[in-house]
Amino acid sequence: MILNSEWHTFLEDELSKDYFIKLQRFIESEYRTKTVFPKYENIFRAFNLLHPDNVKVIIIGQDPYHGHNQANGLAFSVCDECKIPPSLVNIFKELQDDLHCSMPVNGNLTKWAEQGVLLINSVLTVVEANPNSHKNMGWEIFTDSVINKLSLRYEGIVFVLWGAPSQKKERLIDSKKHLVLKAPHPSPLSSYRGFFGSKPFSRSNSYLKAHNKDEIDWCLN
Repeated sequence: MILNSEWHTFLEDELSKDYFIKLQRFIESEYRTKTVFPKYENIFRAFNLLHPDNVKVIIIGQDPYHGHNQANGLAFSVCDECKIPPSLVNIFKELQDDLHCSMPVNGNLTKWAEQGVLLINSVLTVVEANPNSHKNMGWEIFTDSVINKLSLRYEGIVFVLWGAPSQKKERLIDSKKHLVLKAPHPSPLSSYRGFFGSKPFSRSNSYLKAHNKDEIDWCLN
């Protein structure tokens, strides 16, 4: 599992802990013996596309897509050729309503990541066609630590928590130093309970602007 030097330094103490070494061994074995997503080289892609100093917004998902080659290492994002999943369709509908962006032609969110949006799932890997197959193996400890360390080290980050599992991570965030945006998950099962109309994109940009940070160009076309 390849993590760039900036994140490696930022997370150095975490990477040497017993649970992470055990997790690493487990993941290596899973990739050798099963079909696991995302591709091995993309496990830490969400991190490797940006420097910890440049994180402006964190969007936290739950589990990577488990369909063939859907997951590309960024939460909610899929490959250019993939059909846009229902949750991401709803995210794009809210994006249209919030900022009047045109509907994106694909579900690749790399452009967001390159501007400082950390798109991480609580669990970073999954076995094909087996959702939550890598739950409770250690990834949650790791991603909780990432969120907490970013909260402690920096100021003025927007944390976007969609759905109950993500909102449990609010305890890791200092809301006096950061903005926490909570809403129901964008999945078709829950999006009508308050995800639509929550305006996460414009609210994020207003906060960044107020803290003298460059706004995110959320429009993908």
